[in-house]
Formats: sequence, C-alpha cells, structure tokens
Amino acid sequence: MGIIRVEGIRLYAFHGCLEEEGRIGGEYTVDVTIDTDFTKAALSDELIDTVDYCEVFEVVKAEMAIRAKLIEHVGQRIVDRLRKNHPQTKTIQVRVIKHVPPMNGPVQQVSIEIVG
Repeated sequence: MGIIRVEGIRLYAFHGCLEEEGRIGGEYTVDVTIDTDFTKAALSDELIDTVDYCEVFEVVKAEMAIRAKLIEHVGQRIVDRLRKNHPQTKTIQVRVIKHVPPMNGPVQQVSIEIVG
C-alpha cells in the first residue's frame, strides 16, 4: 500500500453563491491524497501500474473549470471522477481551499475536505 499526494494545485475559478463570484472569480488551491497499492509500480517502474499525477491534475483542472455554487459540490465531483478513473484505490481525499472568500470580515481562506 502507499499514499500518493498531489498538493498545491493552484487554479483560478468562478465558484460561489454570489453572482459577482461567477464574474470575478478567485484563487483556489486543491490537494489530492490517494491511498492505493502501488507495489507493482514500485517493482515495474511503469506509469501504467500506478496513478498518473498529471492525470490527477487534469481531472482537478477540468472539474474546477465547471462553475458551482459550493466548493463542496466541486470537491465531490473531483472525488467521483478520480474514483471512476481509478476504482482500485482504497480512498481518495480532496481538499478545496477558497482563498480570500467574500465574507463580512477578514478571512484568509475557507476549505472543505472530502474522503471517498
């Protein structure tokens, strides 16, 4: 068994309940942690035997490009798509961080974390 982490995926996206968020957008960071067995890849040295980090990035990028009101919804879509692409994984954990959210006071970031 092993853990694969793709951390600090920085993207600009247009999520939020406010109409302005759909027009202006904002900065997001996504972290993905995948609990999987990569024993075969460790022995074979072949990409086909593990989860391709570039593919994880492309899934995150594609799902973050689809506007949603809630980052919870986006996070779940990322988990679902990665699970579909990699059914052999034990767990997939996705953290979506929204930087400088529009709130009634100074807030550096809000985040959600989904384990699927």
